Amino acid sequence: MVPHLTTALTGPLLTLEKQILDAMPLIEHWFRHQWQEHSAPFYASVDLRNAGYKLAPVDTNLFPAGFNNLNKSFDALCVQAAMSAVEKICPDTRQFLLIPENHTRNPYYLQNVSSLKSILQRAGFMVRIGSLLPELTQPTEVPLPQGGFLLLEPVQRKGTRLVLENFDPCAILLNNDLSGGVPDLLRNLSQAVVPPPWSGWSTRRKSLHFTAYRQVAEEFCRLIQIDPWFIDPYFSHRAGVDFSQGIGLEEVQSQVADLLQKIRQKYREYGIQENPFVILKADAGTYGMGVMTIKDPKELNQLNRRQRNKMSVIKEGQEVHEVLLQEGVPTFETVEDAVAEPVVYTIDHFVVGGFYRVHTERGIDENLNAPGAHFVPLAFQTPAMSADCTHQPDAPHNRFYTYGVVARLALLAAARELEMMAPRFSS
Repeated sequence: MVPHLTTALTGPLLTLEKQILDAMPLIEHWFRHQWQEHSAPFYASVDLRNAGYKLAPVDTNLFPAGFNNLNKSFDALCVQAAMSAVEKICPDTRQFLLIPENHTRNPYYLQNVSSLKSILQRAGFMVRIGSLLPELTQPTEVPLPQGGFLLLEPVQRKGTRLVLENFDPCAILLNNDLSGGVPDLLRNLSQAVVPPPWSGWSTRRKSLHFTAYRQVAEEFCRLIQIDPWFIDPYFSHRAGVDFSQGIGLEEVQSQVADLLQKIRQKYREYGIQENPFVILKADAGTYGMGVMTIKDPKELNQLNRRQRNKMSVIKEGQEVHEVLLQEGVPTFETVEDAVAEPVVYTIDHFVVGGFYRVHTERGIDENLNAPGAHFVPLAFQTPAMSADCTHQPDAPHNRFYTYGVVARLALLAAARELEMMAPRFSS
């Protein structure tokens, strides 16, 4: 299924896509050089927003769920990319311990874990699932929505190694973003652990990621000679915020006003007839928690108790005291008349597929990563790293190639972000 783009591709985005296609050999050469200098995260997912006049990443997840929603035709891409990733990290690895989130009541998340297990098995590794749930004291089978079961086993620590009963893995793959902090169980292990535990949301910050992304976007846009704004959302950061007590909101209001003014200036520069908005979100966290849309700074004076509570606490009860203010990028793509946004998946530095997050009850200027969203697999009908310059820039495979380029820019930013974090946490 190819989604409908509700704005005609005759303006800046068409120019962007055409310039990317025309510069494809230059772009791919540039990426090859970048991956020689920087190590890509083991895997990632990148949320994109396509406004017709702007295409930009709005979030990058280093512990992606949703592998069960990818196009099954591209399973081989996932397997080959996983082989490449493992060769760089621990070439002698034969056995993987996969540690998931504690979502034992979410069967669709567990289907994702099953898909990850299958990818690693087909890449030639023995894989077992180790749970961090303290109440899990013996191997337990949980049913999967597509049939079959997933065996969860209690993790044990022996010295500097994590093991299961009769299973001493060479490496550990985390699919748990450790929002609640890094447990002692995962500290100072002698096994390779990917992604590193310190890259979870207890220490990672979105503002650092988008700072790295800004540098990447500026370098890339100098390469193909376009305004970085077309792929880079404005943002700012504020610490010392407490929504429940109303602390720090005046400063946030001022920053919202400044961002809205900067966006209006760009809209006037390019003749864009849209109303600007800002997305306010927790600077750490996932699952779309702690997110709100602001069109007028005065809205922060009118938050009710429910809205304050929603912005005060995110996953695993973590309190929000730092926020990211991000330029809102409306999504002008629809699937069966419902707003949609592409999500691109990578393993190592390869694009391995993606899907559309669709929400029938949300608008073009709202967060779609919310209860009620559903996913449309098979969205990427061709590998997103291939393009065909004999077709129009907005042909499906060329649009997906452009998505893949922007997603890889976000992936490169994540690689640099982790390099900046490493000296503080890896010792």
